Amino acid sequence: MKTILVTGGAGFIGGCFVRQMLDRTGYRVITLDKLTYAGIRESIPSDSDRHVFAQGDIGDTGLVHQLLAKYEPFAVVNFAAESHVDRSIDGPRQFVETNVLKTFDLLHTTHQWWKGLTDDVKAKFRFLHVSTDEVYGSADDGGKFTETTPYSPNSPYSASKAASDFFVRAMQHTYGFPTLTTNCSNNYGPYQFPEKLIPLMILNALSGKPLPVYGDGKNIRDWLYVEDHCTAIATVLEKGRLGETYNVGGNSERTNLDIVHTICDSLDAISPMEDGSSRRNLIKFVTDRPGHDRRYAIDCSKLTSELGWEPQETLETGMSKTIRWYLDNPEWLAIVQAKHDTSTRLGQGDAPAQKEVAR
Repeated sequence: MKTILVTGGAGFIGGCFVRQMLDRTGYRVITLDKLTYAGIRESIPSDSDRHVFAQGDIGDTGLVHQLLAKYEPFAVVNFAAESHVDRSIDGPRQFVETNVLKTFDLLHTTHQWWKGLTDDVKAKFRFLHVSTDEVYGSADDGGKFTETTPYSPNSPYSASKAASDFFVRAMQHTYGFPTLTTNCSNNYGPYQFPEKLIPLMILNALSGKPLPVYGDGKNIRDWLYVEDHCTAIATVLEKGRLGETYNVGGNSERTNLDIVHTICDSLDAISPMEDGSSRRNLIKFVTDRPGHDRRYAIDCSKLTSELGWEPQETLETGMSKTIRWYLDNPEWLAIVQAKHDTSTRLGQGDAPAQKEVAR
């Protein structure tokens, strides 16, 4: 049975990828996840002959080597990362430890194991590293990020991911280790931890709580439905050229305020407020995040032209599916909210908030 090792596989995007691999392929999936605040065991299937869950850290080189030696995967797909910008502002060191040092540990351990394989098995192996468009900085000039856009990270999170991307590149160019990298735009969809914008707004709106919007709400993101993102990763894993980077985007640029309006209007249509008022009245503009990038925009034409992938969901269809999922899955939400407090605002940092300036 062909086996794939997925690190960070109990998180939002990693969990989607695990479920897709089990549903759409005959692979055995080994899921490695530390189960930190955003790793939810209930987001992925129970253990079976095709799915094995291992709780642990990618920086635990002994555990990683044990899993590699026992299951002999044909690929490692690395989703494991600290990924919330607000948390990186409050506690940047954890992002360096996980996204840089422990990612290097994972790379090094996998490379050492890979070197001992036979030539034909080595040639078929792949290490795919999942990264973010935030490494490129802010696209304030109206253009879009391509794979050759210079890195210009502006937050501790994006700086740590940029460093990990460079280590992946170095492993390929220095040692011939067969790597691939994907850089994605903002994801949304089912099972997303409710401190991120879209699930937070859905849950607050359903409860009649304030909807906090940073700054003027006009920061722009390219929104990518998580199922589309994971099919892109599978496509890159299967067809991508070794050593290459592929941008993954949803072709759906919207301001944060547009997103919140869409959520309010959709919920008003599905489940009106008792007093008949619009949930838009719940919107509350709050002090902006320090150093908040104004716009991210992905050019994913390389992925489309070379490998034939393109997103299947528009923002409207993807958002409809997402809202419906949160309405239909109160049990999962109860599990998450019982374990974690998602009501406290993060990311204010030690420095006073600054107005966005062009970069």
